[in-house]
Amino acid sequence: MANANVSRLGQVNQVDDVRALFLKIFTGEVLQAFDDKNLFLDKTQVRTITQGKSASFALVGNIGAEYHTPGTEIQGQKVNHGEKVISIDDLLISHSFISDIDEAMNHYDVRAPYSKEMGRKLADEMDRNIANEIIKGARSEAVLDDGVGGSQIFDTDMMSATFDTKIQALAKALFTSAQTMDEKDIPEDRYVAFRPAEYYALAQNLDLINKDYGGQGAIADGNVIKVAGIQVLKHNKVPNSDTSGNTYHGVDASNTVGVVWNPTAVGTVKLLDLALRADYDPRRLGTLMVAKYACGHGVVRPESAIELATQAIV
Repeated sequence: MANANVSRLGQVNQVDDVRALFLKIFTGEVLQAFDDKNLFLDKTQVRTITQGKSASFALVGNIGAEYHTPGTEIQGQKVNHGEKVISIDDLLISHSFISDIDEAMNHYDVRAPYSKEMGRKLADEMDRNIANEIIKGARSEAVLDDGVGGSQIFDTDMMSATFDTKIQALAKALFTSAQTMDEKDIPEDRYVAFRPAEYYALAQNLDLINKDYGGQGAIADGNVIKVAGIQVLKHNKVPNSDTSGNTYHGVDASNTVGVVWNPTAVGTVKLLDLALRADYDPRRLGTLMVAKYACGHGVVRPESAIELATQAIV
């Protein structure tokens, strides 16, 4: 009896690695899930390094202006300079192992859901770390002698059980944030991230979404685009617990309601960008799938960060 002519579904043009196409699909699914889920990364200062363990972000202070008296020599003004060094965290990984026998008996595909979940999990972890650094920035003093520190806006009503009171408190906090940033001359590229409960509370403030009042949003979609020039974002990973004991980016955010920031607030250093592997292990008769990256995050300009909270952390 002749052997069957097997069509290897993962092989390119019937040659070489029989899993080549499977790996490409896996990689694409993880990358797509990461990009779809990640919210904070592109709203920070990002620097990629090819080697080493840290990167330096330059800080430049204020330059004054003065009237010139005819005939006097113009010598130039002294400008404060500094740097913020951000180190790379340990390699962050998400992984799963699929046994041959389990996959053979299973009646539905698990690789696609697994790969998407791995991408989403890595994105969530990065967002949480960056949000924690925004909180740290809001609680930090000025880095340069002529600079200013971060800001915190406290209002217990932002978590009020009375719905109307909560809505008004959240809106007021955003207008206060905009005023604070204006007074610090922070650029107009501004964001705020809330957990779903606070985000949808804002979406029910008709004045904020009513175009007749200058609002931007829609009741039908349940969204608020901007308040006081600040783009409003929704994310489950806005910190709300005490992680100060964590090795990386820990902070006590027990009273945090939301974070407001400009991209200059936080820097991100990439050593190893998001990468994927799927290797068959004949010793264990299964496939190990791993998604990984090596990044670091840190406060660069604290004046560009604001924490919205019910009360200060003592």
